[in-house]
Amino acid sequence: MGTRTRLVLLFGGRSAEHDVSCVSARHVAAAADMERFEVVALGITRAGQWRLAELTDPLPDRLDADGLAVTPAEIFAEPDTVVFPLIHGPMGEDGTIQGLLEVADVPYVGSGVLASAVCMDKSMAKLVCARHGLPQCRYRTASADDPPEAVAEQAIAELGLPLFVKPANMGSSVGVSRTTTEFETVKALEAAAQYDETLIIEEAVTGQEIEVSVLGNRDPEASVPGEIVPGADFYDYADKYLTDGAKLLVPAQIPEAAAQEAQRLAISAYRALRCEGMARVDFLYEPDGRGMLLSEINTIPGFTPISMYPKLWQASGLPYPELISTLVDLAVERYERRVQHRRTDR
Repeated sequence: MGTRTRLVLLFGGRSAEHDVSCVSARHVAAAADMERFEVVALGITRAGQWRLAELTDPLPDRLDADGLAVTPAEIFAEPDTVVFPLIHGPMGEDGTIQGLLEVADVPYVGSGVLASAVCMDKSMAKLVCARHGLPQCRYRTASADDPPEAVAEQAIAELGLPLFVKPANMGSSVGVSRTTTEFETVKALEAAAQYDETLIIEEAVTGQEIEVSVLGNRDPEASVPGEIVPGADFYDYADKYLTDGAKLLVPAQIPEAAAQEAQRLAISAYRALRCEGMARVDFLYEPDGRGMLLSEINTIPGFTPISMYPKLWQASGLPYPELISTLVDLAVERYERRVQHRRTDR
């Protein structure tokens, strides 16, 4: 085109993952190819205000009310614009921002409304994956309105102990607890209910935590698998973003056949859930049991320096700056393909 593409990094947001989103955006801004992109940092405060962030200084770890107030229409209306949503969790990763971008008629990185919404809701994603025959650990769902004592008793009777309790619509291990007693399970259900009205209770799987990065639209590719060795009882929020207690092993310490199975299952899940652009697919691996078990799919994975998604592509031969460029190319390709189905003059 002869001009740089205007790359709008959309970050912050109103969910509990606000701070993580700010860190992701800061590192994408630093790694983007400035010869190809004019980078614009557009943040959403915790109160829902839209603000332009200055790129002359490092992006903040948390976006407050400072900065130039704008409306989305002002930013998205500029020509040659592609939006890179980096808002993790509800009101960002769950199809809401994607719906706004569809209405604004602007290309954007990542999955569309349906895949984003389904993948964000772990209970719905599990139903879709089960329908496609993908292996998963045993689980049950509950409502935040259900008596936690009754839910805990039923879950323990069905799944045993220990258990993992999660809010269905949250990421970055926010609101996740590992429980070893009925009392802990009740408290974990109460804690998870602060974040969502639908709760997931899963059996604890003894095995390795494996992650695969997937990239592409109609013909997705899988990275080499990586492995998480948690520094605590499980890979929690502190392990992911605050400490260096966890070990990230790339490639994963698993047999080649298991690595290939993880890649195959990752692409199968990606397609089953109609993901596009990117996703990180997480597994639990029982080497002497059920093998590779699908855990969850993240359509806007972390992009911090210690995040697995970019690290796995780096290990697969795709450096961080080229990964960003590829994601933008996929966003434009998807937009141009889908616009053919939006004609109103038929």
